[in-house]
Amino acid sequence: MHFFLPFDIPNLQPAITYQDKIYLLGSCFTEHMTRFLGNAKFQVAENAHGILFNPISVVKSVQDVIHKKVYTEQDLFSIEEYWHSWYHHSDFSDLSKEIVLRKINKTIEEHHQFLKETKFLIITLGSAFAYKHLEQDIYVSNNHRAPHHWFRKDLLSIDTIKNELLKLQTSLSAFNKGCKIIFTISPVRHSRDGLIENNRSKARLIEAVHSMSDSYYFPSYEIVIDQLRDHRFYDIDLVHPNFAATQFVWEQFMTHCMDSACYPLIKEMEDLSKAMRHKPKSDESLAHQKFLHSYLEKTIALKTRFPHLDLQKEIEYFAKQGR
Repeated sequence: MHFFLPFDIPNLQPAITYQDKIYLLGSCFTEHMTRFLGNAKFQVAENAHGILFNPISVVKSVQDVIHKKVYTEQDLFSIEEYWHSWYHHSDFSDLSKEIVLRKINKTIEEHHQFLKETKFLIITLGSAFAYKHLEQDIYVSNNHRAPHHWFRKDLLSIDTIKNELLKLQTSLSAFNKGCKIIFTISPVRHSRDGLIENNRSKARLIEAVHSMSDSYYFPSYEIVIDQLRDHRFYDIDLVHPNFAATQFVWEQFMTHCMDSACYPLIKEMEDLSKAMRHKPKSDESLAHQKFLHSYLEKTIALKTRFPHLDLQKEIEYFAKQGR
């Protein structure tokens, strides 16, 4: 008996290995994938401009990183004391414009070199809706709660999305010829747009990314919407996939996109992560001290076997807790 509707997912060729750098970009679903990859100790970076939803903003972010754009005071604006950028998430906003610029430019500079060395760029598109600032005639990445009448809400055409993604492919190919793009569509429902409108939006994104040659499509959206297809796999808001759903997507991603040689090490990293979350009855008990010492030795041994892994946090944790 089958409880899931099976469908074929092509395997990524070449598959991801621990030697590869992975850059992730796009909607809030990107954060889930970054967390899984980061916990497994892959070399990752994400979202130089913060969470992004529409294709125009995603491409703008990549272009800024490639060209190492330097933002200045002229790129900022102020609303209710805070300084913002129309192209950045509110995580970059601050009461001080100097702090905003420092955060923005430092992140772009760091991501420029990482993207230059990246083997896989994973782009998660969330919505084909974009907001145009009428006075400045630009599509913004975040409206920062500015008055609604400042903007026009557009449902981007398939051709517009295709052209933006082709622009991204061209720029990336010139900047980092060895980087392969992995496209996926976020399974997060943009219910504020309306369910019918959300489906129209997702359909345009799907059609556009399937027209991109030399790229790979990983079906996050289809896995959650069509294979799991049950509200049990969503949080209480019925909009965001819950842990069970994201874990299932992660397992499918491992199966179809990663070299099988990575699996044993991924399991060892999961074991370390569980050990760090372990809550003993007493921190001072002999059993817990032995537990910490054994994991400290295990972590040091892993670092010796795999020097490229960043295990400093784990080593410091087990050493400090075991004192």
